[in-house]
Amino acid sequence: MLPAPLTMQVRRGAVAELGALLADTRVATSGRVAVAVGPGQGDHIESLIAPQLDEAEVFRVSDGTVDAAVSLGADLRKSAYEVVVGVGGGKTIDATKYAASLAGIPMVAVATNLSHDGICSPTASLVYEGGKGSFGVPMPLAILVDLDFVHAAPRTLVRAGVGDVVSNLSAIEDWQLGNVERGEPIDGLACSMARTAAEALIGRGDGIESDAFLTVLAESLILSGMSMVIAGSSRPASGGDHEILHAVDQLFPGTSNHGELAGIGAAFCFFLREDDARVRQVVSCLRRHELPVVPADIGLSEEQFAEAVALAPATRPGRYTILEHLRMQDTEIRDRVGDYVRAFGS
Repeated sequence: MLPAPLTMQVRRGAVAELGALLADTRVATSGRVAVAVGPGQGDHIESLIAPQLDEAEVFRVSDGTVDAAVSLGADLRKSAYEVVVGVGGGKTIDATKYAASLAGIPMVAVATNLSHDGICSPTASLVYEGGKGSFGVPMPLAILVDLDFVHAAPRTLVRAGVGDVVSNLSAIEDWQLGNVERGEPIDGLACSMARTAAEALIGRGDGIESDAFLTVLAESLILSGMSMVIAGSSRPASGGDHEILHAVDQLFPGTSNHGELAGIGAAFCFFLREDDARVRQVVSCLRRHELPVVPADIGLSEEQFAEAVALAPATRPGRYTILEHLRMQDTEIRDRVGDYVRAFGS
């Protein structure tokens, strides 16, 4: 049976109508609800939620760190909450997912941004002393996306969600490669869901100014997250593209956001596969949505990007992707990065 959320809604005014969802007895029966909001729009979100939820208690999530999530989890354990609602962007939702898992209660995700597929994924990406890691968590019980907040979010962050979804195409190729070369089991349903999410976006001519586009983007991000639940891992949405992403994060923290790096990683991995049609399609999509394509677009030199590509396989030990398959030496990596930049640099 597909472990789908009880409900998935993408619309304007979702935060203002949160009370109607929480009145559903499948979500909460006694009204004991905790709400976690981030530092950015916390006051505004609390003002919208407070009139709907008489017995709800609002907690502030300071950032997307393990410490913040653990602190929230401790607060949630102090009272008999039936559910915690995480309202905000990716950092707030990830911290709330992890806190809910620590407290042993379900979580409802209310997204105010669409920067990556963490809305629905079975992982929480959190910062800790050693860097940034992914932690396994249960899938949200219900998911709402408020398009009013998405329209108000920084455009670069909303566009980044496109890069994260499109990178599914590269991840699927890597999973299939692992199946052929190493006999790694592959889940056809998970692949189909991840591919459908990416194909729904990659050829669209409209953009983030359109409610119709944002609705498809939200649905694609959620579908991508669900594909990982089906697979039991991040395999259908994370391949060599995300290995490069994590390597950049380790070597050059703060360089760019998750979705932008995933998009560049996917384009470069298709270039390594010598799949000319697909790499041009991915690059065209990235450019159409004003996303970075080459290292210089995110402030990295060719040498720095090549360094990240060399480190990338070590970020996911045991995962087999085009990077592990080619086993490129440093000189070859630098040559291929140079070729990529010459082919697609502005």
